[in-house]
Amino acid sequence: MPARRPHLAPSVAQSELAASLADLRASMALPDGFAPEVVAEAEASRPEAPGRDLRDLPFATIDPAGSTDLDQAMHLARRGDGFLVHYAIADLPGFVRPGGSVDRAARERGQTLYAPDGRVPLHPPVIGDDRASLLPGVDRTAYVWRFELAADGTLGTTAVERALVRSRARLDYSGAQALIDDGDRESPVALLGEIGRARIEQERRRGGASLNTPDEEIVRSDGGYDLARRTPLPVEDWNAQLSLLTGMAAASIMLGAGVGILRTMPSPDDERLAAFRRQTVALGLPWPEDESYGEYLRRLDRADPVALAVLQAASGLFRGAGYAAFDGAPPAETMQAALAAPYAHVTAPIRRLVDRWGLVVCEAIVAGREVPAWARASLAELPAIMAASEQRAGRLGAESIARVEAALLRDRVGERFTATVLELRGDRAVFQLETPAVTASCPAPADAAPGGAIEVVLEAADIGTGTVRFGAA
Repeated sequence: MPARRPHLAPSVAQSELAASLADLRASMALPDGFAPEVVAEAEASRPEAPGRDLRDLPFATIDPAGSTDLDQAMHLARRGDGFLVHYAIADLPGFVRPGGSVDRAARERGQTLYAPDGRVPLHPPVIGDDRASLLPGVDRTAYVWRFELAADGTLGTTAVERALVRSRARLDYSGAQALIDDGDRESPVALLGEIGRARIEQERRRGGASLNTPDEEIVRSDGGYDLARRTPLPVEDWNAQLSLLTGMAAASIMLGAGVGILRTMPSPDDERLAAFRRQTVALGLPWPEDESYGEYLRRLDRADPVALAVLQAASGLFRGAGYAAFDGAPPAETMQAALAAPYAHVTAPIRRLVDRWGLVVCEAIVAGREVPAWARASLAELPAIMAASEQRAGRLGAESIARVEAALLRDRVGERFTATVLELRGDRAVFQLETPAVTASCPAPADAAPGGAIEVVLEAADIGTGTVRFGAA
């Protein structure tokens, strides 16, 4: 489930907000570039030649416009009344020497960090944006997953192997959606809608709900700031289903062999569900008591700005996600509750450290070989590395958003708002504004109750620190 990632538009690049975001990077001591020895090792790295050549398959990638760190490429075909899916994943293990400088630097970072004013990559650009990236028109080694799917999206057989591939097309979301909408049967994504919808139906039957949150862009408007939400396209959900399919297949392989690392997430408790339900009421799209979480999210109109705010709120409903490494008995918790299935991260090795382990473990298991000693020996270290990385990413995201929200509210100090109370925490009321969709708190009025309306006044908004202060009107 992607995190909320606002992007800084050029129109505010020299603004007070940009300066505040730069100060945040400095305060968090985020790395700027890579050490010379890391760059030198990255430039000298070359993957071993794979035993399989799949360059005859016309793979294609779908990513946000302008992306160069391309982790995944797909080839979709019919097979009888079902489908055959080849899903190529960038061969990061081939470029990273275990215990080497690139490996150590990646372990220190854990994942690519995203901020409104740019990203902090996991790997040196010569690897992540060039040699390992599944760019079009060039030969690349990749971990190629092969799935046989029935017409209804049910998974049949699964295989994975290292192979030589060549992508033929780099599509962005709008371009891919246009090809599908135009009914271009020769396009590399012609079957993606059929396959994606079938997998979404399988998700519904499991009781799961994936969440594809929108991107946001900070724009300057009438001397102030605004947060423009980009409406997600259907192709983004269909594309995500291929990644989810691969992650669930990887989890099944690792659990069957008794070695690997899972991405786990507990179910939300009743209090958290109730708080989210109150948020949906506050935003004007109430979640009915007799409707499942997944069904509710699936029926939201993603072209509706209010629905997008609900999706943002839903992204915080499931918490406590982590990684469970095991070698022998399976971990006590194996489920990813939002997906209603065991799941593993294996599809984004350019941007996420743990995926490198998942790929080599699964490929070895399927090939009937021993899992590489370096991977097996270091599995237990990964949960702590990834937890620290996620904490850092979470802080960067939260404090970036706080600065953005302060910028949105800066020119409205003294203004009165009607807000809906989400919950009471001691003597404070946590509330939701509808426009802008900001969650904040203030001293609780005597008559404040969850689900009820209160009047609040914005007393201060500091872009430099990302703090806003409200009082009860």
